[in-house]
Amino acid sequence: MLPSTHRLRRPAEFGRTVRRGARAGRSTVVVHLLVDNEGAAAPQVGFVVSKAVGNAVQRNLVKRRLREIVRSLVAEPGSPSFPERSRAVVRALPASSTATFAELGRDVDAALEKAAHRATSMRPA
Repeated sequence: MLPSTHRLRRPAEFGRTVRRGARAGRSTVVVHLLVDNEGAAAPQVGFVVSKAVGNAVQRNLVKRRLREIVRSLVAEPGSPSFPERSRAVVRALPASSTATFAELGRDVDAALEKAAHRATSMRPA
């Protein structure tokens, strides 16, 4: 389970992250990453798994896999994937229902790195 300090909860936080954050996509996920000074110091992550992914069983499986992948990335101290004061929304695409855990992990990691690079380069100094 993802610790509560690392979870996005409010719809406004999700919306702001998706609208204003840097976006990077892979075949199974799209990641929106926002780095700002208004958020908590710990990185926060939220997940979106729509009905397009599949039935409830498939959606819950994808959500559990994504949570575990992100939990391991957040647990790494000084992780380059999550800059300080960052918020991320991980949106699962329909292809995520047939992807393996390893494939999802690679896609999430690559998308996070790309989004982090974009977010830090577009951030005002």
